[in-house]
Amino acid sequence: MTPSNLDLRPPPELAENALRVVALGGLGEIGRNMTVLEHAGRLLIIDCGVLFPEDHQPGVDLVLPDFSIIADRIDDIEAVVLTHGHEDHIGGVPYLLRERPGLPLVGSTLTLALIEAKLREHRIEPYTLAVREGQVERLGPFICEFVAVNHSIPDALAVAVRTSAGMVLHTGDYKMDQLPLDGRITDLRAFARLGQEGVDLFLVDSTNAEVPGFTTAERAIAPVLDRVLAEAQQRVIVACFASHVHRVQQVLDAAERHGRKVAFVGRSMIRNMGIAADLGYLRVSPGLLVDGRELDSYEPYELVLLSTGSQGEPLSALSRIANRDHQSITIIPGDTVVLASSLIPGNENAVFRVINGLTRWGARVVHRGNAMVHVSGHASAGELLFTYNIVQPRNVMPVHGEVRHLRANADLAISTGIPEARVVLADNGTVVDLVDGVASIVGQVACGYVYVDGSTVGGVTEASLKDRRILGDEGFIAITVVVDSVTGKLSAPPSIHARGFTEDDSVFDAVLPRVEEALEQAITGGNRDPYQLQQVIRRTIGRWVNEEFRRRPMIIPVVVEV
Repeated sequence: MTPSNLDLRPPPELAENALRVVALGGLGEIGRNMTVLEHAGRLLIIDCGVLFPEDHQPGVDLVLPDFSIIADRIDDIEAVVLTHGHEDHIGGVPYLLRERPGLPLVGSTLTLALIEAKLREHRIEPYTLAVREGQVERLGPFICEFVAVNHSIPDALAVAVRTSAGMVLHTGDYKMDQLPLDGRITDLRAFARLGQEGVDLFLVDSTNAEVPGFTTAERAIAPVLDRVLAEAQQRVIVACFASHVHRVQQVLDAAERHGRKVAFVGRSMIRNMGIAADLGYLRVSPGLLVDGRELDSYEPYELVLLSTGSQGEPLSALSRIANRDHQSITIIPGDTVVLASSLIPGNENAVFRVINGLTRWGARVVHRGNAMVHVSGHASAGELLFTYNIVQPRNVMPVHGEVRHLRANADLAISTGIPEARVVLADNGTVVDLVDGVASIVGQVACGYVYVDGSTVGGVTEASLKDRRILGDEGFIAITVVVDSVTGKLSAPPSIHARGFTEDDSVFDAVLPRVEEALEQAITGGNRDPYQLQQVIRRTIGRWVNEEFRRRPMIIPVVVEV
């Protein structure tokens, strides 16, 4: 097994008639999926997604792939191929298109419709090429064939990329549900045909590589939803991803069977389901849907609400309902809330806060921990083994997963007879070259996190996040000192203010004599530089606060010369 390169060496020039693969996201994490292929001086991008922030990234809205290594080669990009319409695969596209608005986007009809709606919010008019399974398109030196795969959103595609250096097959996100709701199964015949032709490098979804057996079919959820609706005495609120068309379809069907009306709640849910219905991916019976502004016209037992917020996102509809600050929906005792999704790693605390908030107001909360209200959209170990045996690739590079998922997927590949030396375990930024049918790591490029904070992209650094964490955990102390610019002496006693302490500001009076003494010693010694005096103040207060309170707050000293 080829481990990722840890010494951060820059890669050499790409050899003639070779193919280079660099993941800018999606390795070692669930989200931010983006892979760059390079061949014959041109680039092809597969997916461009976002990662949702964790608790240790306060104030961050989204985390993007790092575009820096392609920033000066933006005109070399032939196209961006999008495997499906989930945020972790398309959410970063608006930010990439800021660099080159006319960059061609290639994907299925639903995928492109979802990204076009998102781009309209960014006031970007994209150039798109809609493709379907079985279609072949030449994109510069890359010949792309698209393969139907089953996932938790319709119209998902795998992509086989043929070049003179060999063929790369990228599964995207997939599973092998044999009874899918839309009748569209993963095209294993196409996988087998590509395998017979010769897959030189296989990029494989790793999310469920640790899960034995086969992923449960989507149809297994229908009886659970029926039971929930049959038992519910009041409203039923179902929270799921705003792009999970299959789950929404199941809720619509169950609501209709039980004589309930359905309302969509949340801007992205309303937008995405409108798109899916217009394109025929969502079947809605006449009279089933009602406007969310007309809920008061119905009795609670007549309603099902479909909401965003299954991951505890602070600004989502469900979080606002749990916090009782939603403009029109308030939980009443007897309501049933269904969280129809799995937990994305890192979101556990946020989701549990929402569950507790809903329970506090009297709701019964049904989630994957106490009922089978969600099944995964990713292939489990049995399906991955099946796929390896069908494709029989020459080289394997696990993608889309945390480190443990990638390692488990690599072990599965080896167990099917793929030589250990031909299995590449990579990190984000690891450079993998395919030369003469052999894939190997040749270097590493800089590939960090790019944070979106409001309208700011890339302005938030790890240092500023550290400051935010300190402010949140330890509080801060601001102290102002006025110094006579002629004599160098203090013109007035220092003024100190603190936030985040339970103690009153007067408790800090005890440190002021120490500050004055330290400043007088520094000034007497000939040190009048304001910056140096600030450092003296910071050290003096920092030592005292640590001794007295065992805390390390942010200390902001200000020296004013008059």
